Amino acid sequence: MSITLPPLSFEEVTQAAEDPFATLNTILNDYNAGLVGPVKHVPLWLFARDAAGKVHGGVRGQTYWSWCSIDALAVAEPYRGQGIGSRLLVAAEEIARARGCVGIRLDTTGFQAPDFYRRHGYTEFGRIDDYPPGHSRLWFMKKF
Repeated sequence: MSITLPPLSFEEVTQAAEDPFATLNTILNDYNAGLVGPVKHVPLWLFARDAAGKVHGGVRGQTYWSWCSIDALAVAEPYRGQGIGSRLLVAAEEIARARGCVGIRLDTTGFQAPDFYRRHGYTEFGRIDDYPPGHSRLWFMKKF
């Protein structure tokens, strides 16, 4: 038996009234859960703050499907080269392990931190050259 669905219109927006990320995630998560079970998504945030509480670095990531994904790791310029990034990455790894993750995946660009991740035991598993133009986008992983 076929169900007739109403037609859809397509709209490009740069700002939406609803949270489009949440809406799309719900659609994807509903589909994925039917195939591999619940996502069990848990956000991961770490901040490096000074005594006044100002953030000078941090990690934004998430854990799901037994993996940790790091979306951003950044340290403010005056604090770079002092081991803050390493401490943040190690802390993220500890959190991921405590959550039962088997590894971490992340991406960076050739002008950002590929050598930093290699020094911490991460292996490159993907690359797109000229993204952004004149540079490369690199994907790294580390299995625990």
